[in-house]
Amino acid sequence: MNKPSDEQDFIAAPSPADTVVGKPPRARVSDAVDPDETAGEKLERKRDYLEGFLQKQPEAESATGAGGKLQQAVIEALKEIYDPEIPVNIYDLGLIYGVEVDDECDVTVIMTLTTPHCPVAESMPGEVELRAASVPGVRDAEVNLVWDPPWGPDKMTDEARLELGML
Repeated sequence: MNKPSDEQDFIAAPSPADTVVGKPPRARVSDAVDPDETAGEKLERKRDYLEGFLQKQPEAESATGAGGKLQQAVIEALKEIYDPEIPVNIYDLGLIYGVEVDDECDVTVIMTLTTPHCPVAESMPGEVELRAASVPGVRDAEVNLVWDPPWGPDKMTDEARLELGML
Protein backbone atom coordinates (compact mmCIF):
# COMPACT_ATOMS: atom_id res chain seq x y z
CA MET A 1 0.00 0.00 0.00
CA ASN A 2 1.05 3.38 -0.79
CA LYS A 3 0.29 5.67 2.13
CA PRO A 4 0.49 9.40 1.45
CA SER A 5 2.79 11.41 3.66
CA ASP A 6 1.63 13.98 6.19
CA GLU A 7 2.87 16.73 3.90
CA GLN A 8 0.61 15.60 1.08
CA ASP A 9 -2.39 15.48 3.44
CA PHE A 10 -1.69 19.04 4.56
CA ILE A 11 -1.52 20.38 1.00
CA ALA A 12 -4.57 18.47 -0.14
CA ALA A 13 -6.84 19.73 2.69
CA PRO A 14 -9.05 22.70 1.72
CA SER A 15 -8.26 25.98 3.51
CA PRO A 16 -10.87 28.42 4.92
CA ALA A 17 -9.84 30.98 2.27
CA ASP A 18 -11.00 28.57 -0.46
CA THR A 19 -14.50 28.49 1.00
CA VAL A 20 -15.15 32.29 0.77
CA VAL A 21 -18.59 32.86 -0.67
CA GLY A 22 -17.90 36.23 -2.24
CA LYS A 23 -16.30 39.60 -1.66
CA PRO A 24 -18.32 42.35 -0.01
CA PRO A 25 -19.40 45.19 -2.28
CA ARG A 26 -17.09 48.20 -2.56
CA ALA A 27 -18.14 51.52 -1.05
CA ARG A 28 -19.11 54.10 -3.66
CA VAL A 29 -19.40 57.88 -3.33
CA SER A 30 -22.82 57.74 -4.89
CA ASP A 31 -23.98 55.60 -1.95
CA ALA A 32 -23.18 58.45 0.50
CA VAL A 33 -24.99 61.18 -1.46
CA ASP A 34 -28.60 61.89 -0.53
CA PRO A 35 -30.46 61.45 -3.84
CA ASP A 36 -33.41 63.56 -2.59
CA GLU A 37 -31.24 66.69 -2.15
CA THR A 38 -30.95 68.98 -5.17
CA ALA A 39 -27.90 71.07 -6.06
CA GLY A 40 -29.67 74.26 -4.85
CA GLU A 41 -30.46 72.70 -1.49
CA LYS A 42 -26.82 71.73 -1.08
CA LEU A 43 -25.77 75.37 -1.45
CA GLU A 44 -28.32 76.72 1.05
CA ARG A 45 -27.14 77.49 4.58
CA LYS A 46 -27.52 74.50 6.85
CA ARG A 47 -28.79 74.65 10.42
CA ASP A 48 -26.33 76.54 12.61
CA TYR A 49 -25.37 74.23 15.45
CA LEU A 50 -23.56 77.05 17.26
CA GLU A 51 -26.57 79.38 17.23
CA GLY A 52 -27.59 78.76 20.85
CA PHE A 53 -23.99 78.88 22.02
CA LEU A 54 -23.31 82.20 20.32
CA GLN A 55 -26.53 83.76 21.61
CA LYS A 56 -25.80 82.90 25.25
CA GLN A 57 -24.56 85.85 27.30
CA PRO A 58 -21.57 85.30 29.59
CA GLU A 59 -22.43 84.76 33.20
CA ALA A 60 -21.73 87.66 35.50
CA GLU A 61 -18.48 87.17 37.36
CA SER A 62 -18.99 86.50 41.01
CA ALA A 63 -17.17 88.76 43.41
CA THR A 64 -16.95 85.94 45.94
CA GLY A 65 -15.84 82.34 45.65
CA ALA A 66 -12.85 80.77 44.01
CA GLY A 67 -11.40 82.89 41.23
CA GLY A 68 -13.64 85.84 42.09
CA LYS A 69 -12.64 89.48 41.90
CA LEU A 70 -12.50 89.81 45.67
CA GLN A 71 -10.18 86.83 46.02
CA GLN A 72 -7.86 88.28 43.37
CA ALA A 73 -7.88 91.66 45.12
CA VAL A 74 -6.93 90.03 48.45
CA ILE A 75 -4.09 88.10 46.76
CA GLU A 76 -2.79 91.32 45.19
CA ALA A 77 -2.91 92.99 48.63
CA LEU A 78 -0.98 90.08 50.18
CA LYS A 79 1.69 90.43 47.51
CA GLU A 80 2.50 93.82 49.02
CA ILE A 81 3.64 92.25 52.33
CA TYR A 82 7.33 91.38 52.40
CA ASP A 83 9.21 89.13 54.76
CA PRO A 84 11.64 91.44 56.62
CA GLU A 85 14.55 89.00 56.27
CA ILE A 86 13.94 87.96 52.66
CA PRO A 87 13.35 90.53 49.87
CA VAL A 88 10.37 88.61 48.44
CA ASN A 89 6.65 89.06 49.11
CA ILE A 90 4.99 86.43 51.27
CA TYR A 91 2.73 85.17 48.48
CA ASP A 92 5.58 84.44 46.05
CA LEU A 93 7.60 83.06 48.95
CA GLY A 94 4.93 80.37 49.30
CA LEU A 95 3.78 81.28 52.81
CA ILE A 96 0.15 81.68 51.71
CA TYR A 97 -1.46 78.27 51.23
CA GLY A 98 -4.93 79.49 50.40
CA VAL A 99 -7.29 82.46 50.22
CA GLU A 100 -10.99 81.63 50.56
CA VAL A 101 -13.87 84.09 50.17
CA ASP A 102 -17.36 82.99 51.22
CA ASP A 103 -20.74 84.31 50.05
CA GLU A 104 -20.82 86.90 52.82
CA CYS A 105 -17.45 88.40 51.73
CA ASP A 106 -15.58 86.93 54.70
CA VAL A 107 -11.98 86.09 53.86
CA THR A 108 -10.01 83.21 55.36
CA VAL A 109 -6.27 83.14 54.70
CA ILE A 110 -4.40 79.90 55.36
CA MET A 111 -0.71 80.56 55.80
CA THR A 112 2.48 79.32 57.40
CA LEU A 113 5.82 80.80 58.34
CA THR A 114 9.32 79.75 57.30
CA THR A 115 9.98 78.42 60.84
CA PRO A 116 8.02 78.42 64.12
CA HIS A 117 10.78 80.55 65.66
CA CYS A 118 10.64 83.17 62.90
CA PRO A 119 11.21 86.69 64.31
CA VAL A 120 7.87 87.85 62.84
CA ALA A 121 5.89 84.81 64.07
CA GLU A 122 3.82 87.00 66.37
CA SER A 123 3.30 90.00 64.09
CA MET A 124 3.04 88.52 60.56
CA PRO A 125 -0.40 86.82 60.94
CA GLY A 126 -1.83 90.04 62.38
CA GLU A 127 -0.38 92.06 59.52
CA VAL A 128 -1.85 89.64 56.97
CA GLU A 129 -5.25 89.83 58.65
CA LEU A 130 -5.21 93.66 58.66
CA ARG A 131 -4.10 93.82 55.04
CA ALA A 132 -6.78 91.35 53.88
CA ALA A 133 -9.49 93.17 55.87
CA SER A 134 -8.47 96.50 54.30
CA VAL A 135 -9.41 95.35 50.78
CA PRO A 136 -12.63 97.12 49.70
CA GLY A 137 -15.57 94.71 49.82
CA VAL A 138 -14.16 92.42 52.53
CA ARG A 139 -16.45 92.20 55.52
CA ASP A 140 -14.13 90.28 57.84
CA ALA A 141 -10.75 88.57 57.57
CA GLU A 142 -9.30 85.66 59.52
CA VAL A 143 -5.85 84.09 59.36
CA ASN A 144 -5.33 80.41 60.11
CA LEU A 145 -1.69 79.66 60.82
CA VAL A 146 -0.78 76.06 59.94
CA TRP A 147 2.44 74.08 60.13
CA ASP A 148 1.43 71.08 58.04
CA PRO A 149 2.67 70.82 55.36
CA PRO A 150 5.82 72.58 56.50
CA TRP A 151 7.17 75.39 54.37
CA GLY A 152 10.10 74.61 52.11
CA PRO A 153 11.94 76.34 49.27
CA ASP A 154 9.98 74.19 46.81
CA LYS A 155 6.86 76.27 47.60
CA MET A 156 8.41 79.46 46.18
CA THR A 157 7.51 80.76 42.74
CA ASP A 158 10.15 80.91 40.03
CA GLU A 159 10.21 84.70 40.36
CA ALA A 160 11.07 84.40 44.05
CA ARG A 161 13.79 81.86 43.33
CA LEU A 162 15.23 84.13 40.66
CA GLU A 163 15.19 87.09 43.08
CA LEU A 164 17.07 85.04 45.67
CA GLY A 165 19.57 83.71 43.14
CA MET A 166 18.36 80.12 43.42
CA LEU A 167 17.82 79.60 39.67
